[in-house]
Amino acid sequence: MNESRDILTRVRQSAAKRMLFLPHAVRQMSKPDRMITTADIRTVIEAGEIIEDYPDDMRGPSCLMLGFAAKRPVHVVCAPKDDYLAIITAYLPSDHEWESGYRKRKKQ
Repeated sequence: MNESRDILTRVRQSAAKRMLFLPHAVRQMSKPDRMITTADIRTVIEAGEIIEDYPDDMRGPSCLMLGFAAKRPVHVVCAPKDDYLAIITAYLPSDHEWESGYRKRKKQ
């Protein structure tokens, strides 16, 4: 099984148990220009794709997912744990930082 497929499986299995929204994620999601809901996050986790994998993250293996919720692109950084999925942050990707399709960062 390739690594991105493996982490996607772990993300979805962890999310099925419980999702834990870290304080940074809650702050980012609740900004007035974003208003990302927990249902939006669940949609990204269940139907989205992994666009970046961070196997060596200091918080443990994590990844950046892209999904579409209410027709908006949403990025979610999450880390699968044994008993839950940690939602590290969530945001609406910027056209200034991401190429068309929001899957690749623009070269700086």
